[in-house]
Amino acid sequence: MTTTTAPTATSSRRAILYRMVMPSHICPYGLKARHLLRRKGYEVDDRWITTREEQEAFKTAHGVKTTPQVFIDGDRIGGYDDLRRFFGLKVKDPAATSYVPVLAVFAVGLLLALAIDRLTGAPLVSLLLVERFIAVTMMLLAMLKLQDVDRFATMFLGYDLLARRLVPYAHAYPFLELGAGALMLAGVLHWLSIPVALFIGGIGGVSVFKAVYIDKRSLKCACVGGNSNVPLGFVSLTENVMMVAMALWMAARFL
Repeated sequence: MTTTTAPTATSSRRAILYRMVMPSHICPYGLKARHLLRRKGYEVDDRWITTREEQEAFKTAHGVKTTPQVFIDGDRIGGYDDLRRFFGLKVKDPAATSYVPVLAVFAVGLLLALAIDRLTGAPLVSLLLVERFIAVTMMLLAMLKLQDVDRFATMFLGYDLLARRLVPYAHAYPFLELGAGALMLAGVLHWLSIPVALFIGGIGGVSVFKAVYIDKRSLKCACVGGNSNVPLGFVSLTENVMMVAMALWMAARFL
């Protein structure tokens, strides 16, 4: 790619964008590139590639592997990620670790708990809110695991002590977490939900602590499913501690 620098205020502010627009496929990165260029004040000469043959001919002519391709002032900038770099914007690394998935689950869990309290007339700030927050969060985390149970189980087997000895437990875990959370949220069958949450939360907490803080292993957490980049550690431990705390609290109240 030709080395370029971001244009000054006196530049032409005109860009040429080549992107795929076909009846069966419109390139999303082409749309994102066009939006970014317009947001940066560029007039976009939007040139469509309408067949696979045109795309292959374009890639051969310009020596590129992908489309879209952006040209500014006669220089080829590249694709969408290259355009972001050209403007000094951050480009996400798909392999980078991130806590965003877990934080999103916790935030949605809190909003749902607040909504339930509002609908039932309960105080918005109370121990009941905490109970509902934990129960809802357990169900949301289980839902993410249930999207691909086998993939979750594969990642879970990397660190869970019981799953390593009893492989079917890795497949059963999301169902146990979902069931315990649902029963706790509904406030029924405490004799069943409490021991299940205590059991899976206790084993999970010990497993995470051993893997991360004793064995010093660098692993990805299966807490939000089997395809996440959430690092195994504090957040994973928090999930299990929450389940154990919830189980002990409810045991003290109802058993």
